[in-house]
Amino acid sequence: MKIHLTSVFVDDQAKAEHFYTQILGFAKKHDVPVGETDRWLTVVSPDEPGGTELLLEPAGHPAVKAYRDALIGDGIPLAQFAVDDVHAEYERLRGHGVHFTQEPVEMGPVTLAVFDDTCGNLIQIATEPE
Repeated sequence: MKIHLTSVFVDDQAKAEHFYTQILGFAKKHDVPVGETDRWLTVVSPDEPGGTELLLEPAGHPAVKAYRDALIGDGIPLAQFAVDDVHAEYERLRGHGVHFTQEPVEMGPVTLAVFDDTCGNLIQIATEPE
């Protein structure tokens, strides 16, 4: 068994597509209309085009708001992405105007930082030692 697809709820799929592809650097994998306004919109790491897909899922379900509000209120990231160097990625993303809620911090052998994805979520980036 392996993870094939996971998702993040987003307020606006077009805004999320721009942020996740143009700012974070993911590659769009699927973009299929679903209904009148929504899309099956997935992105992947350009380093692993056949790897795990991230669905930029519309946040329209009533339970989503309470769930995300609780996570954000407690400062809990919805997802974590691996990066080679948190400090370098922090500087790169800040250069694109990304707002961080937690600057890079060493947590034992792991370095972490948390940012706002502009689509209603906190996202953590992490570097682990090899």
